[in-house]
Amino acid sequence: MSSVWPVRLAEGRVGLRPLRSRDRGRWMELRRNNLEWLKQWEATVPEVSGEAPPSFFSMVRRLHREARDRQSMPLVITYDDEVVGQLTVGGMAWGSLRSCFIGYWIDHDHAGRDITPTAVAMIVDYLFERAHLHRVEINIRPENTASRRVVEKLGFRVEGLRERYLHIDGDWRDHLTYVLTAEEVPDGILRRWMEHRSSTT
Repeated sequence: MSSVWPVRLAEGRVGLRPLRSRDRGRWMELRRNNLEWLKQWEATVPEVSGEAPPSFFSMVRRLHREARDRQSMPLVITYDDEVVGQLTVGGMAWGSLRSCFIGYWIDHDHAGRDITPTAVAMIVDYLFERAHLHRVEINIRPENTASRRVVEKLGFRVEGLRERYLHIDGDWRDHLTYVLTAEEVPDGILRRWMEHRSSTT
């Protein structure tokens, strides 16, 4: 993946770039401010190990190691060059599968401005056109209507329900699997999304 990492993308005021160690202050501030809003949607570890959670710097090192190993792309979402969220491409599989999944979160105060769908559209086009992946999936709890709106705006199709798929907020939660394959969007989705936005504003 050396030819496609690191990733830097921009569309208007929205950008994507690698998560960096110097993002710690802003990242920690966002996580504190959005703790209650995000905890109902984010994966947790069911076992209590007694170990302290990894530090921010350890997390960044691990994510960048995974990026170098062609397993993930850890990115921040920016708006006017300020970090407002995170988007991670994970589970990158090559060979005959060429698939991945995407997870994301955004600051509550920046939600509803079409920042997240723009970021997702940018990375999906990049994954299909530059990384030559074939399939992208996004797994979302059925109750998470805001996140479901993101993928529905972009034309992802529902492939099915994964029962008790991820441990979140104290229990195993069902998830809807949304999917796009490269053949479904031969011209990409960013341009289509921007045209749709222009026609509705």
